[in-house]
Amino acid sequence: MNTQVVDRAAGNKARQRSLVETLQNRAEIDRADEFIHDDIVDHAAVPGMPAGIEGVKSVFRAIREGFPDHDAKIIHQIAEGDLVATYKTFTGTHHGNFFGTPATGKRATIEVMDFVRYRDGKVVEHWSIVDVAGLMRQLGAAQ
Repeated sequence: MNTQVVDRAAGNKARQRSLVETLQNRAEIDRADEFIHDDIVDHAAVPGMPAGIEGVKSVFRAIREGFPDHDAKIIHQIAEGDLVATYKTFTGTHHGNFFGTPATGKRATIEVMDFVRYRDGKVVEHWSIVDVAGLMRQLGAAQ
């Protein structure tokens, strides 16, 4: 494989780790412009959220509102060229409204698989698989 492609993949992996730490773990959501392209195409956009980077920020804020103490932990990460695949968990206590589900006070873990495409150091495309059903079971909001 071309050394330049390998270096780009390694750089994109590091960039994604930094995004998770900055935006998700430290909740520095106002820094999203450093990591997310203005015209991001989010193939997993949450209905009712704005498009583009404002939608990404809204989702990060909604997660933080519902689980103010949450942390994201990267379990596996693979990169090839411009694509980075990350399997991670979010663990936190449900202390606030989470997309219409009132606070339960329960501790929960949600599993997420994200795929992102980088261009010039910023995410330009996003796909995601989220175990929402598993989360709702943990919160007692579904069986």
